[in-house]
Amino acid sequence: MDPVTLIVLSFLLPPLAVYLAAGFGDAFWLNLLLTLMGYVPGIIHALIVVI
Repeated sequence: MDPVTLIVLSFLLPPLAVYLAAGFGDAFWLNLLLTLMGYVPGIIHALIVVI
């Protein structure tokens, strides 16, 4: 998938961006948990995984 699209998705829907970049694994569940706890930590984690 296009990196620019993944970066934009990281801001809009962090778990979806992580799923598309890394698959349905530990990174996805961690990002989902971080997004539910606070939206900003989910975005930061998604950007780390995507970039």
